[in-house]
Amino acid sequence: MRILLTNDDGINAPGLKVLEAIAAEIAGPDGTVWTVAPAFEQSGVAHCISYTRPMMIQKMGENRYAAEGSPADCVMAGLHDVIEGALPDLVLSGVNRGNNSAENALYSGTLGGALEAALQGVRAMALSQYLGPGTADLDSPFEAAAAHGAATIRGILAATPEEDADYPLFHNINFPPCAATEVKGTRIVPQGKRRGTHFSVEPHLSPSGRRFLWVRGGDQRAPATPGSDADVNLAGYISVTPMRADLTAHDALPGLKAALE
Repeated sequence: MRILLTNDDGINAPGLKVLEAIAAEIAGPDGTVWTVAPAFEQSGVAHCISYTRPMMIQKMGENRYAAEGSPADCVMAGLHDVIEGALPDLVLSGVNRGNNSAENALYSGTLGGALEAALQGVRAMALSQYLGPGTADLDSPFEAAAAHGAATIRGILAATPEEDADYPLFHNINFPPCAATEVKGTRIVPQGKRRGTHFSVEPHLSPSGRRFLWVRGGDQRAPATPGSDADVNLAGYISVTPMRADLTAHDALPGLKAALE
């Protein structure tokens, strides 16, 4: 299997090393793995692309590149510049340091990379490791992702046939904030919403007296929609959420048609 990797934490992120090990296992001895990741951290950039400026790309090693751009930029660079010949069979994005469940998915550069791959017609998955008290004292906070990542990906590939859709599926995978031995299983669930919390900004003054705003995330352990990704993650389960780039609110179409057409 031919696999392209990216992330939003940067080329030197520890989660990317975990993903490289997962990808090597899936690709097998006859497969090939390429990595094209941001030169610097790109968390929170979602599906941003560098449309108005060029990005520098540099070879860091065998099949390993750093690009001064977003994860979506890196996927495009991998598909159309780095990899010669046929497109890869799979794009994996992550393993993100922190969860991309619930509303975090909408901000995530990790998901942005997977979404771009799907738009380009390549099967794609985003992998993220939920952090919390259960991971704080582990030798590696990515223990659950490292232990269960390959099996989860193989399961999705086996259960999801390739499709010729305008907006193909991609998958959002989140590993729970616990040790690998404490993972209870896998749940196929919708994206949820953490209740009573949201992103916000916090003002600070610099030493020179200038006012700056820091973006702050919400409480990651706040109650989420029952049976959703964040909800099952906090209960010790791996969440898998199938997604599409189609943003249409299909449930709202009939009522709006009746009122306006």
